Amino acid sequence: MKTETFNVPAVSCNHCVNAITQEVGALDGVSKVDVNLNTKVVTVEANDSVKRDQISAAIGEAGYDVVPFTNSIPLS
Repeated sequence: MKTETFNVPAVSCNHCVNAITQEVGALDGVSKVDVNLNTKVVTVEANDSVKRDQISAAIGEAGYDVVPFTNSIPLS
């Protein structure tokens, strides 16, 4: 199991949370999706077969762009 984090600055409401949770959660191998409205960070727990770019693409399918973290938050 691994944890991946994504910076998604456009996350602003419960609709955003639901859309991302549904899209990412539908990926085979994803066990948990957490969308934090305060930090604008999406945290995903998944098995090793799920690739980071698959998760990023699912976030995009939900209608949100993944933006690289600044130096203050490390990439996972």
